[in-house]
Formats: sequence, structure tokens, C-alpha cells
Amino acid sequence: MSSTQSTSNLTANPRDARGTSVSEQTPLLAEQGLNATPEFQERQDHLVQEPTTKEVILILGSVWVGVFLAALDTTVVATLTGPISSSFHSFSLLSWLATGYLIANAASQPLSGRLTDIFSRRTGLIFSNVFFAVGNLICGLAKSEGAIVLGRVIAGIGGGGILTISVFVTSDLVPLRKRGVWQGFGNICYGAGGGLGGVFGGWINDTLGWRWAFLIQVPFVVVSGILVAVKLDLPVKESGKAKLKRVDFLGAITLVITLVLFLLGLNTGGNQLPWTHPLVLTAFPLSAVFLMIFIYIEANIASEPVIPVRLLLNRTVFSACLTNWLVVMAVYGLIFYLPLLFQVQGSSATGAGIKLIPQAVGTSLGSLGAGILMRASGRYSLYSMISVSLLIVSNTLICTLTLSSPSWQPFIYFLLMGIAYGAILTITLVALVSAVDHEHHAVVTSASYAFRSTGSTIGITVASAVFQNILKSGLWSRFGDREEAKRLIPRIRDSLDELRKLPADWKPGVLATYMESLRAVFLTLLGLTILGAVVSLGMREHKLHTNLARAESPDADADADTDAE
Repeated sequence: MSSTQSTSNLTANPRDARGTSVSEQTPLLAEQGLNATPEFQERQDHLVQEPTTKEVILILGSVWVGVFLAALDTTVVATLTGPISSSFHSFSLLSWLATGYLIANAASQPLSGRLTDIFSRRTGLIFSNVFFAVGNLICGLAKSEGAIVLGRVIAGIGGGGILTISVFVTSDLVPLRKRGVWQGFGNICYGAGGGLGGVFGGWINDTLGWRWAFLIQVPFVVVSGILVAVKLDLPVKESGKAKLKRVDFLGAITLVITLVLFLLGLNTGGNQLPWTHPLVLTAFPLSAVFLMIFIYIEANIASEPVIPVRLLLNRTVFSACLTNWLVVMAVYGLIFYLPLLFQVQGSSATGAGIKLIPQAVGTSLGSLGAGILMRASGRYSLYSMISVSLLIVSNTLICTLTLSSPSWQPFIYFLLMGIAYGAILTITLVALVSAVDHEHHAVVTSASYAFRSTGSTIGITVASAVFQNILKSGLWSRFGDREEAKRLIPRIRDSLDELRKLPADWKPGVLATYMESLRAVFLTLLGLTILGAVVSLGMREHKLHTNLARAESPDADADADTDAE
């Protein structure tokens, strides 16, 4: 669409009593006059100048290189947690290798929208690539458990920025009706990285050693940063040093403290320390206190909140964010604990990674397919219900897996799970941005990604807590009265390698206990999936416009795509 056409569409829009153009630009906060600011008008003038398809491909292609690497880095640990934990003799701290990365994601993503509005998308992506490269370098050179967790945290800050800012760039360049398709292409890059991550990590571990899985990424991250610096040139949305003072650093800090305290209690309780230990009993109440402080800051103090409470009060925004939260909890828990099942069955790290490929392929297909359907129909509610139903079915089937299940079953189950998951991610994102005006899309997308990051972190942590507690109690109930129990049980919980060294009379019982623990994890995650499906019913249907200005076309079908709110 040319800029002349877009301008004529915008001019043809009906106006309200104040003379303000009436369109989907104002479904939220219009009554507060936010759309009438000079900054918004300046940004709107830019949005009317839609780039050509070739320009979009060049810009997004350079951004998606980083998306691929960030996704690969997320799942590369899924098949390396066992080898890494075994090398540091701390299998019970397995979840921190993942949660350290994901907590940092949760901390960086909420600020990405506001900061890149101030400093530009390009600056944000270059910054993210630098942190991502440094974090992976630290992981590859780490000599202690603390060092590798630190590296994961630094890489998580960079990876979180890369994933979130890529969505902002897509929203800046692509009309809402086409957003699902382009987001689908982006999710193919994300899915390819996620799918290859497990295989890549396992193969590198089996050939060169796990350290090279991190070190090899560094030069590619550097190339990604150079591509972004050359290709990406979107104008800054806000200017002036005074704008930095409006960034909600206080809200971000309290959010991070809330998450860290909650995850500390969840990870240590019943795992490294008893549930009655003072650290655990203190962590949870303090987490709740900081959560209340965070909500108060967002509602009453912050001029530009990390997670705008006003926007979250909208039914569609809240339902989309909460659906993301619960669904990502379930899927990430499965991504990180299904490889353990395969390795207990006897698969190598590479073999366990290969079995995760269908999930990544399915995620790409589901995301792109949902985008195509939404572009064709202009609707998303029906596709949302189908997707969450398919996710429940696939996760139910995963709960039926046993140590003797044939190898073809996981491929089918994971493909179905991936299709459903990819569709849900794309549908909820489109529903989310369609419910707010374009001025707020970066902030509300940041909020959505904050829910995703916290969901992935909590999902892995919940899965770890369930697994470790069931495993610990099961091993002691089966073998607690044996002479070697005090020596063998801690070793069994700290390293998968010990399964191959067990006395003959121990092995059947240990494998059975592992399977019971994993099934408890899968059932817990199924419950989260069902809850996410129920919450998704709260999303209402919003109009998906075909231009960046979100203006009505003269020849639009007035009966189609009616906004339900």
C-alpha cells in the first residue's frame, strides 16, 4: 500500500464529537486524550509511510538472525543440563541453568519497549547482541557453577532483548491484518533455533564437549549485531534526555526481586533445604510483599509503568497475557524435562535433542498457519479455541509415555504440541495488540513477553520442584533402609551418570522412581495447560486492520470483522 492510499484512508475516517478520527487506534485510553499528543501524531505520520515488502524482508531478516540464536541458546541447555550438572557434581541445581537465563529475560523484556522508544530499536538490538555474546563467552569459559550461572544471566539479558525488540520492529513495519503471517515467519526462525538447539547441544557435547556449545555461538552473534547496525534504521519514537526519567526502573527492580525471591523459595524448598527452613519460609512472604509494592508502583507512582495496570484491566489484554503465562509454563516445563525421560531410557544427549525437533517444527507450522488463517479471515477467537484444545490433547498423550514407549510416539505428540503452541503464541500476540492503540503496542508487547518469561521460568522451577521432591521421597521410601542409601541416593539425584553404575538390585527401583517423578511433572504441567485454556476464553474478538494507520478502507466489508468491545 502506498503512502498516498494510506493517507486517503486515514482522512476518510469518520470523526467523533471532538473532531478526532474514529478507528481502532482508540479502543483503549482514548478517553484520556493520549492519542492527541504531538508525539503520537509525529509517530502516526511515520506509520502511514509503509515500507515495501522488499524493505521489510531485508530489515526483519537481519533481526531474525539474532532471534534464531536466542532461541537456540534457550533450548541448547535442555540437553546439556545433565552433562553440565554432572561435571560440576550438582544435578539438584539443574533448573538454575535454565532459570538464570529466563529470570534475566524477565528482567530485561519489560524495559525493552520504553527504552527502545527512547534510544531506538537499533541501539537496543546492538546492546542485546553484545550482552548475548559476552554471556555465552563466560559460559564457555566457566570454571565453577557460579560462573556459568552468571554467564546464563548475562546471556539472558541479551537474549530477552533480542526476542522482544524483534516483535516491536515487526509491529512498526507491518499492518495488523498481516502481523500474524510475518510473526509466523519470525517464529519459524525461532522454532528452527529452538529445534536445533537441543540437537546442536547434544552433538557438541558428544563430540567437542559442552563448553563449545556456547563458544561457537559468539562469532555468529557478532555477525548478527553488524547486520542490525547496517540494515535497521527506524526513527526514534521519543526524544530528549528528560524521557529517561520516565522509565520505570523502580517497577522493574521490584518485579525482579519478586521473581528472584519466589524462585529461590521454590527451587530450594524440599530440594536443597527442607520446606520448613527459615530461608524458604522467608522467601515466599517477601516475594508477596514485593509483588504488592510492584502493583502499587505500577498503578499509582510510575508515569510510564513496566506493566501498565490500566491496560491489563482490559479483558482481552489480561486474558492474552495470562494465557501466555500458563501455556508457556507448561510447554517449557516439558521442553526441559522430556529430555531427562529420553536419557533415562538410554538415549544420548544428541538422541534426546533429536526427539525435540518435532516440537520446534510444529511451533513454526502452527505459528505461520495461524497467521495465514487470521490474514484471510480477519478473526482469531475460533482459532484460539482450536489451538488450546489441541494443546490439551497433546499434553494428555505425553502423560501416557513410559520407559518402554516406542520411539514414534514422542514424535507425534511433540509435533501436535508444537503446532498448538506456535498458534497460541501468534494468536495471543495479535489479540493483544489489536486491543490497544498503536501508540502503546511496544509497552503492552513488553508486558506480554514479561508474562512469557516469568511463565517459562516458573514452569521450569515448578517442574524441578515436583521432580526433585517426588524423586527424593520415592528413593528414600524404596531404599532408605539399605546400608548404602546415604551414599547412593544423593549421587543418584545429582547425576544421570550414576544410573549406569547402580548395583543390579537397585536399578529397577531407581528407574521406576524416576518415571514416577517425571509423570508427576507431566500431570502438573497438564493442569497448567487446562487452566490456560480456560483463561483464553476471556479474549474478545477485535478488528484486524489491513494498514498501519488502522484506518477503514472505503471498500471494506462493513459487516466483517466487527469489534466485540
